[in-house]
Amino acid sequence: MMKRYVIIVAGGKGLRMGADLPKQFIPLAGRPVLMRTLENFATCGMPADIVLVLPRDHQEYWRRLCGEYGFRVPHRIADGGETRFHSVRNGLMLVDDDDAVVAVHDGVRPFVKHDVIRRCFAMAAAGRAVVPVTGVVDSVRRMGPDGRSAAVPRGEYRLVQTPQVFPARMLKEAYACGYSEDFTDDASVVEAAGIDVELAEGNRENIKITTPFDLIVAEALCRSRVWE
Repeated sequence: MMKRYVIIVAGGKGLRMGADLPKQFIPLAGRPVLMRTLENFATCGMPADIVLVLPRDHQEYWRRLCGEYGFRVPHRIADGGETRFHSVRNGLMLVDDDDAVVAVHDGVRPFVKHDVIRRCFAMAAAGRAVVPVTGVVDSVRRMGPDGRSAAVPRGEYRLVQTPQVFPARMLKEAYACGYSEDFTDDASVVEAAGIDVELAEGNRENIKITTPFDLIVAEALCRSRVWE
């Protein structure tokens, strides 16, 4: 059976959250956000080796939290880097099977549905680079350098989520090509290496918790369980 890895990137400082505590450690319905994210992958029915990428100065705090909450999801820790690109590249160093598939996921997205995870893993196992997306529901306008705007057809656009899933060899080769400030996610790294990216249906509940408003929404999602 093809081996699976999940690299969970948790390098945020919580600046937009306006909190002293990094956003990945903020309690969500009684448990740190990051624990809920790891637990979601551990229970999705697709066994995988989990690699958690954390800044060095957060790692001891994380270990204390694991003891305090009795957190038992197996995982290894890699050092966070200067940018998300460098953090993922550090995580890839712990992927020791080039024939595996690798998912890269934001540590502050605890609500990705299990069927989305399974769908993305299945597509990547067939040799494809896969990104989950959702449609745009609001109207969209493009801003020009002169401050003027114009409507654009929202049907042509998608909102990108994680986990983004790839064959391990493909992802490693893409990350070996070097860093660019234009990279916004793993799909952009792979595309820069000349590889086509395919889209999979995501779920709207799979929000990235980065602001106080996001945390309010996340608390409601936790209570309702509608994302499961």
